[in-house]
Amino acid sequence: MSQLESVVLLHLLRAMKPDLKQIQAPIATEMVEFEKKFRDFMKSKVKLLDHITNYIVKRKGKQMRPMFVFLTAGVSGQIEESTYRGAALIELLHTATLVHDDVVDDANYRRGFFSVNALWKNKIAVLVGDYLLSRGLLLSVDNGDFELLRIVSHAVREMSEGELLQIAKARKLDITEEVYYTIIRQKTASLIASCCAVGAATSGAAPAMVEKMRDFGEKVGMAFQIKDDLFDYGEDEIGKPVGIDIKEKKMTLPLIYALNNASWLDKKRIIYMIRNKNEDKKAVNEVIDFVKKSGGLDYANQVMNTYFEEALALLNEFPDSEYKTSLEGLVRYTIERKK
Repeated sequence: MSQLESVVLLHLLRAMKPDLKQIQAPIATEMVEFEKKFRDFMKSKVKLLDHITNYIVKRKGKQMRPMFVFLTAGVSGQIEESTYRGAALIELLHTATLVHDDVVDDANYRRGFFSVNALWKNKIAVLVGDYLLSRGLLLSVDNGDFELLRIVSHAVREMSEGELLQIAKARKLDITEEVYYTIIRQKTASLIASCCAVGAATSGAAPAMVEKMRDFGEKVGMAFQIKDDLFDYGEDEIGKPVGIDIKEKKMTLPLIYALNNASWLDKKRIIYMIRNKNEDKKAVNEVIDFVKKSGGLDYANQVMNTYFEEALALLNEFPDSEYKTSLEGLVRYTIERKK
């Protein structure tokens, strides 16, 4: 892609609603090759396990994490064979955590399809998650990708700590704005940060550039999670079920802001409903209405856009290229998506 074509693509991405196919254009070939390699990485001689992993692969999501890996590698240097392994490592470990999460949450669906535990029961689901985890570890160890393993293992530890912190705080309903940022940084932003750090590390970038890309990914991840939290209030026509966070007693930024700016009586009333009437549809709708009227959504949008602008500012420090253009488009997609 020429520099002129790259400029035209950037204007198109800024003028139109972000489209993943357009964003993926500079790495389309790499993504096709990655899917083939990823299938190979997941293969097993055990027929049942191979059947389940094929089921998982066929129901993959938008592949945003591998896109971050490949695009940041292109921005930072060159896409290498290790870039494919880095993207696969992240997908394997992340998929393992999702399979385990569905068991913990007793969830029967994942991305609109039956979860592994719903089809094959919890014991098999846990073992499948363990297998995926081991495949990711061995992929790195066998190829000497110890730095990639360090980056991703750090993210998995952060994700676990963030989830446990959120569970602990949900019991008391005493999450402050500062604690909320800690939770989403660990639960969500750490993984996207690791995607960007892995991409840069596999491109041969200097440690300072790898760290800058990690910081970039963290800010994108923060914006991504705040956007996800806004879906809980029916901000878009498509998204997760409205009020699901409230039903699960998750204190997200719009609600935290609304409570911080409420009278003592209103705060006590809303917390009582979240703690005792979170399964009551009427009560959940009352909480949603309270948050909207209190300016919680506007505040969350402002914070999300701040992280978005900070991420773009870091990205603008890198030389212009087709990869940079698409990476900016992918960042825009994270805050403009409808689901």
